[in-house]
Amino acid sequence: MQGMKQKLDIISGTLDNPFFVADLGQVTRQHRRWKLNLPNVQPFYAVKCNSDPLLLRALAELGTGFDCASVEEMRSVLALGVDPSRIIFANPCKPAAALEYAREAGIVTTVFDNIDELETIHCYMPHGQLLLRIYANDASALISFGDKFGAPAGMTRALLKRARELSLDVVGVSFHVGTGANDLNSFRKAIKEARVVFDQAESLGFTMRIVDVGGGFQDKNFGEIASTIRDSLADNFPSTTRFIAEPGRFYTRSAYTLVCRVISRRRQVGEVCKDQLDMLYQNDGLYGNFMNCLMEKEIFHPILIPDESSLGDREVGPHRYTIWGPTCDGCDYVVRDATLHCEAKVRDWLVYKNMGAYTNATATRFNGFSSDILTLYVDSELSGQV
Repeated sequence: MQGMKQKLDIISGTLDNPFFVADLGQVTRQHRRWKLNLPNVQPFYAVKCNSDPLLLRALAELGTGFDCASVEEMRSVLALGVDPSRIIFANPCKPAAALEYAREAGIVTTVFDNIDELETIHCYMPHGQLLLRIYANDASALISFGDKFGAPAGMTRALLKRARELSLDVVGVSFHVGTGANDLNSFRKAIKEARVVFDQAESLGFTMRIVDVGGGFQDKNFGEIASTIRDSLADNFPSTTRFIAEPGRFYTRSAYTLVCRVISRRRQVGEVCKDQLDMLYQNDGLYGNFMNCLMEKEIFHPILIPDESSLGDREVGPHRYTIWGPTCDGCDYVVRDATLHCEAKVRDWLVYKNMGAYTNATATRFNGFSSDILTLYVDSELSGQV
């Protein structure tokens, strides 16, 4: 944190907008960790999580594949010179124009989970290699996908039969138990179901060779989940099967730190307000890089770095604050009750760690505030700045 303070001292007088500090060395360490725990599962990074171009370039150099869900995501990855074979168009429900773009770009692997999608693929990407996305759900996940995507068990044979009638090439199965998954049994169950679908497909004449175990992996329980996936895959599939996954937050969450500035402050004065928390207003909020406050009910823990140019004395000892974003929406709060190590003042910095996943990717321009944001890059593996 001392290094962060030195950087803030340098830019203190010139920067009033929030900004990220991205450590590409942490991305490298997470990749090593992935290869150590899931050596036979190739990661296809979920671009939707964080599409920072320098991050994508770093991942491309590490050798990951890419999970894209739109034309813009495919275009961003291809612009880096990534071979189309390293891209999976993993959105189960796609417009025709997006399929045409993928086909013309040489991207051949995509996903389906309904008959109408098969008809669209037959028209616009007839020579694609298809993965049937099956239903999987971890009810304890931060965000579940089971209600939206994934063919239930009773539907898979009919889908495979229709794919055969259309002369489409189904080569594997995919699933996603949910973002921020915790339930190990949800992975075991999904992998067993994938085996059942493999058998159904092979009985219809398909040559099945890919299992995609999805994404949503978290730092806190990654080793345990990886062990479960390794064992379940080994129990259900031969070693010749190609295993892939779609991690996003696993690579990026811990690599990005967000730095915000206090732009205003309300001190509660008078007898009526004495039991209310003082309030800080910062230059980023719910409609910017803190959407996870709403979507994932995340509780943020800011670190205060005082601005050395602040005038007057500063009260020492813990201070509690409610921290608000900059918009005029009364729901735009970041932390209801945050304890900082001392009094905070206008122009102080509030530092938030673990801000690399679904932050700028979901930022809006509500109330006229820009979603464009500066990123400073460092590489702790090299002990230098990029």
